[in-house]
Amino acid sequence: MHRYKDLKFWQLSRVFCKDIYLITKYFPNDEKFGLTSQLRRASVSIPSNIAEGASMVSNKDFARFLRISLGSCYEIETQLLISCDLDFIQKEELEKLQHTLDQIIKMMSRFISTLKI
Repeated sequence: MHRYKDLKFWQLSRVFCKDIYLITKYFPNDEKFGLTSQLRRASVSIPSNIAEGASMVSNKDFARFLRISLGSCYEIETQLLISCDLDFIQKEELEKLQHTLDQIIKMMSRFISTLKI
């Protein structure tokens, strides 16, 4: 088992999740069950799957959960681009969120490559 709370990408994903919640607070009310909900669920999924995967006995299982987290990262990236297209967020906000997301993706991908599967 791994100590997920020590993983920098888990820590950063929690901050990112908070940022998503803060930014979607200003989305239109009619998006409450659309992009707002999708972005929030996917952002919670990132640190949650890292934590759940860390409890697995094998590195293979842990890597599987990390790949699910990566999938959520790419899902969020697409949803953020759409949110910007719809003028729900400004380009500067998008770039800041994308930068953090890119850091999470790079760190997690490197970590997966170090796991002996």
